[in-house]
Amino acid sequence: MMFPTLFSPIDIGATRVKNRVVSTGHDTTLPTDGTVNDALIAYHEARAKGGVGLIVSQVAGVHESARYSAHVLMATDKNCIPGFRRLATTVQQYDCKLFVQLFHPGREIMESDDGSVPVAYSSSSTPSDRFHVIPREMPTSVIAEVVNGYGNAAKFMKQAGVDGVEIVASHGYLLSQFLNSNINRRTDEYGGPFENRLRIFYEVLSAVRTAVGDDFVVGLRISGDEKDHTGLTEADSLQCIEALQTRLDYVSVVAGTSASLAGAIHIVPPMQIENAYVAPFAAMAKARVSIPVIVTGRINQPQEAETILSSAQADMCGMTRALICDPQMPVKAMDERSDDIRACIACNQACIGHFHKGYPISCIQHPETGRELTYGNYELTTEKKNVIVVGGGPGGMKAAITAARRGHHVTLYEAGPRLGGQAQLAQLLPGRSEFGGLITNFTRELELAGVVVKANTRVDADMIETACADAVVIATGAKPRVPPDLEIDEKAHVLDAWQVLQNSAAVGQSTVIADWRCDWVGIGLAEILATAGHRVRLAVNGLHAGELLPFYSRDIAVARLHRLGVEIVPNMRLFGCDEDSVYFLHAANNDPVIMDDVQTLVLAQGHEPDSRLLDTLLQSGIAAIAVGDCLGARSAEEAVLEGLRVGWSL
Repeated sequence: MMFPTLFSPIDIGATRVKNRVVSTGHDTTLPTDGTVNDALIAYHEARAKGGVGLIVSQVAGVHESARYSAHVLMATDKNCIPGFRRLATTVQQYDCKLFVQLFHPGREIMESDDGSVPVAYSSSSTPSDRFHVIPREMPTSVIAEVVNGYGNAAKFMKQAGVDGVEIVASHGYLLSQFLNSNINRRTDEYGGPFENRLRIFYEVLSAVRTAVGDDFVVGLRISGDEKDHTGLTEADSLQCIEALQTRLDYVSVVAGTSASLAGAIHIVPPMQIENAYVAPFAAMAKARVSIPVIVTGRINQPQEAETILSSAQADMCGMTRALICDPQMPVKAMDERSDDIRACIACNQACIGHFHKGYPISCIQHPETGRELTYGNYELTTEKKNVIVVGGGPGGMKAAITAARRGHHVTLYEAGPRLGGQAQLAQLLPGRSEFGGLITNFTRELELAGVVVKANTRVDADMIETACADAVVIATGAKPRVPPDLEIDEKAHVLDAWQVLQNSAAVGQSTVIADWRCDWVGIGLAEILATAGHRVRLAVNGLHAGELLPFYSRDIAVARLHRLGVEIVPNMRLFGCDEDSVYFLHAANNDPVIMDDVQTLVLAQGHEPDSRLLDTLLQSGIAAIAVGDCLGARSAEEAVLEGLRVGWSL
């Protein structure tokens, strides 16, 4: 076996788990009324069916003040039992164990059901920078209610038939707020010395153990380093773990805190963070405790997990986004089909990115995720068609893969020598090389699906008509947009983003980037040029750079620009340019803004559809279906989703 340690069983308390792959607790935004629903069950079933050993379900609130978002699961009364029982029964039929996270956010409150700002509680009235929340110091009477809530929630989980519970003390949530002396400024029995700050942990674990007994798994999740100047340090966390280990069946270690932008990046670390970076802390924890240690943090491939486990840095590996991207990852790895694994690229766009927008979880490479009730089972067609797909970008590839998997004969034409479309450019941006994995993954899926790929082949209407295809899918992408109303002097040096990325033109020492889209392009170009020693001004037509990006990816990118000395100017609407000046209007008041001493203006003004072939076909009366940017210039996520929908519909 290629991964003998990863796929060996392990005992956690009185429970045996069949392998060391863990889907760690993460919000899915699938529940709609605080209870487990069909969509959440189908989501976890896909991963259980794919071979994961342990699923830790998303947080369940233990007290009414734990409602940190409008879609949190709640475990405050026995009405939660039927839903969790259905979830447990479903995943356990695949020999997969289910633990449930028990949770209170403390001061980390994002939102409420009705848009009003709820009262937040913490160990002390210490503000949270990220959500700008000033909490109340939790009265001892409320502490008693919360402690009792943990016990009751654990009892409900045992009655529901789940295999264990995980107490959440990670990412700066309530229990870590009591542990952290920078936050906890109490003068009563819950504050001051370490033992006092740990008191609520003892009480919670006592309440839980009393409720469930010794034969039920009880674990703890904690951040080793909260990655914030006021956060818990590794020394703090190790001291906590050592003190509590006799009361626990396992500990799960992560990094980061919800309380600050710098710390929150590590809740779901983007691709700029190195793989398996929490493993060294896990090794320190494992050296100090006798209970199993689970580690999470950018462990995307089975070989990474095997290295961590075989070197005794941890006992189990959280591979959550790997399973979001490919629910079948464990089965493929066990069957020694590693090349068939759809590797996560840590783009954060449709997983945590959807959560922050209030939408159900998904994946840009695998939009079936979160949509299992609709696209969970591929059914072979009874009417095989000859399908032509024009364009080998993400949307075209996904359409071809989906149609072929349904049993159609599919030929994919690409005008260039390589597949990938704009993903070829995206991988050239700083810290974004893993985006090229999308091309690698889809190329392999094309092979497995039996799609005929013809590169270096430009398709026209005559060719389509001659082919007599039963269905034609057009995915010809987009090209850089140049707003037609720009006033550009003939002496001005103006480049588009693609020219800079492809290094096909010289760039002046003093550069202005006019960033209309506020996505990866402007930020990435700014970093490339600043790193090369250029003076860079990033003028964004939005409130801030990266406004459309997933929060954690945006924040780490903006931090890099600050260190490079890039000047970011918000609310800039490009008007025109001459030989050495660029002219803007302030987007909020239309006041003119002039940037002088400019040698090169770089346009990052979004894209416009390349719909020439589509328009010709439609004008000729040839039926064609468009997907992706040729229909409307957006992102890879929309292109791939549309490819799935079109391929599914054929």
